[in-house]
Amino acid sequence: MAAKTGLAKYVIVLTTVTAAIMELLDTTIVNVALNQMAGSLGATIEDIAWVITSYAIANVIIIPMTGFLGEYFGRKTYYLTSMVIFGVASYFCGASHGLWELVFWRFIQGIGGGALLSTSQSILFDAFEPKDRGIASGLFGMGIVLGPTLGPVLGGYILDKYDWSQIFYVNIPICLLATLLTVLFIERKEGEGERKDEIKIDYLGIGLLTVGIGSLQFVLEKGESEDWFESRMIVTISLMAIVGLVGFVWRELTTDHPAVNLGVFKYRIFAISTMFTLVAGLGLFTSSFVYPVLVQRVNGFTPYEAGASLIAPTLAAVFLFPIIGKRMSSGAPPLPYMFAGICVFIFFGFYSGTATPDMGRWDFFPMQICRTIGISLLQLPLINQAVAGLKPKEYPAGIALSNMIRQLGGAFGIALANNFATNRAAQHRSDLMANMSPDNPLFTERVTGMANNMIAKTGDIFNATSMAYKQLDLAVSRQAYYLAYLDTFRLIGIFFICILPFLYFLRTPKKSAEEAAEMAKATAESH
Repeated sequence: MAAKTGLAKYVIVLTTVTAAIMELLDTTIVNVALNQMAGSLGATIEDIAWVITSYAIANVIIIPMTGFLGEYFGRKTYYLTSMVIFGVASYFCGASHGLWELVFWRFIQGIGGGALLSTSQSILFDAFEPKDRGIASGLFGMGIVLGPTLGPVLGGYILDKYDWSQIFYVNIPICLLATLLTVLFIERKEGEGERKDEIKIDYLGIGLLTVGIGSLQFVLEKGESEDWFESRMIVTISLMAIVGLVGFVWRELTTDHPAVNLGVFKYRIFAISTMFTLVAGLGLFTSSFVYPVLVQRVNGFTPYEAGASLIAPTLAAVFLFPIIGKRMSSGAPPLPYMFAGICVFIFFGFYSGTATPDMGRWDFFPMQICRTIGISLLQLPLINQAVAGLKPKEYPAGIALSNMIRQLGGAFGIALANNFATNRAAQHRSDLMANMSPDNPLFTERVTGMANNMIAKTGDIFNATSMAYKQLDLAVSRQAYYLAYLDTFRLIGIFFICILPFLYFLRTPKKSAEEAAEMAKATAESH
């Protein structure tokens, strides 16, 4: 497929980046709507979490198979079909009247959305000349960051103005426009979809992947709410994950026609890069998850205020990614950017750990701009570095696996953050309660003062003391969670500290501008 020029090029950029943003945005947009969904559908908060879990499970199952499915059906056909599935499922999600009906359609939506990420990336690369494909990487990386971050913003706005169903309906006009633009402007590659008779479907490998990855994602998403391995269900599904993943690896490494080419892990650079991709996904998704929870639970932000406070710092990515992409196209080595990105993210983790409960929207701006800069410096060079040692024909498998690992990193990070914050909140509450003793004159003075305030406001002398104790208990819980979320930000920083020394093993010979362009050309041709 020849590189595009003029209007066609920019239409393809708009179509593919929007599709990638839409897919990733739907991983986080429902987070702020769970309470409203639960009330509308008559479900508990624990059960409504399946709306998130089902989408994530479908995503991680389908993403590593996108290379195979695109080759089997033809890339354009597969892309169009996935977009239609995503749009149709979005309609039925919004029209659902019961919890499990909504969960089912969210799973179907995840199946359609999983293809939009890797396939959008390959189509976007094809639209650029070799010397400009670093810019294409920059534009795609921008979508990776904007999607999860803008989810809570859009979700909060929709909830303030409309019903929760509009969160899903908003996808429909975007899907219709993207489908039309795909039909008109994205061309089929020569021979695309014409090798069906030559391609054997690895049904066993696909089945083992579905069981293994699906079970692993389930454990990560539901483990905390089910008390982890104290639950027989979690133990059983964990065993299914182990059997499925071990069987999948064995099958894909021994069959002549694997659904997912795991042979790319034999390359040192790719194998080590996946560790950085995992932690980068953890940092991106976990920070997007913890921050809105912190400012709503402790600082009193509304869902929309929490999301809106992310808009200004996130826009920095709009400018940074194309600049870094252009530098990559010029042959700039990725490791200095990765080193800088990791260091900035470490600083973000510990800087965010100094937040206070009385901070307003703009007080968080310096912290969030650090997050955006860190992710911008890390993501794009990591995308390029991950495929640097692969052969051109292995790029689709490498890109799909990298995208899957990023999603798993996010799922692992959110599960870890939930569990870690809950445990740390209990510990902080215990520590704070140790000072709440009648023998402590400061505590007694505080209770007396609060009781007197209650009497002055309500005139209720008999219940003033008990109301003071309840108010103090709420303040202790709020402070405990506040300290726990700050600990979680520091934990994110610690993860990045742990991977920093492994940059040494990612060293590759410096490429000239011509060599970088040739690698980008081979990348695009492999798609």
